[in-house]
Amino acid sequence: MTNLGTLYGLGVGPGDPELITVKAFRIIQESPVIAYPKKLRGSKSYAHRIVDVYINPQEKDMLGLVFPMTKDEEILAREWSKSVELVYEKLSEGKDVAFVTEGDPLLYSTFIHMMKLMQEKHPDVSIQVVPGISSINGTSARLGMALADGDDHLAIIPAVDDYDAMRNAIESNDAVVFLKVAKVIDLMLQVLRDLNLVKNAAVVTKVTSEEEVVWNVDELDGVDLEYLTLMVVRK
Repeated sequence: MTNLGTLYGLGVGPGDPELITVKAFRIIQESPVIAYPKKLRGSKSYAHRIVDVYINPQEKDMLGLVFPMTKDEEILAREWSKSVELVYEKLSEGKDVAFVTEGDPLLYSTFIHMMKLMQEKHPDVSIQVVPGISSINGTSARLGMALADGDDHLAIIPAVDDYDAMRNAIESNDAVVFLKVAKVIDLMLQVLRDLNLVKNAAVVTKVTSEEEVVWNVDELDGVDLEYLTLMVVRK
């Protein structure tokens, strides 16, 4: 019987291809199968583009997996199950699979659900996680902004359409990183203005990548921001 391959969760950093670890680079080179989130329209995912420079697709089995952006539980369960089985099929052939994900695999990442479902459906699979530099670290470095010092409190929070919750998060911490801020940017600007903290905030899209944008926060009203945008507020 063929031994199962190993499933690797590879953090490939926030955008700059040079910001992957030596270990992640080695596993990309050694793994015969590269799994990556695939967009329905066929264009390359962000994680795929980050590692493109390190991969010869003629030498690898490129396994694109579709993870639909929907809250329909039935669709999610069906598509996730399909993706897990596609990965397991490769593992059962004795092939290692490197699942690449932007940032870190265990911080608001697609890989978290992949790992949980694989453990549930196929507990015999060996899973190894290689940590990566998150967009949070990338933004801090890009801006030269310390996130926490001494006894400071730092919060990492997905931005939601709840004024009181977002205001409380800022008031209760020394620094807050708001992820997924694009969909509620107008509400977040209102919170910042009410707290007189606009000058203490920074908004960055696709940090460290060739598509990076550091925004003028005071000019973001009504702007349609990309999904990979975060806000840092440092009091």
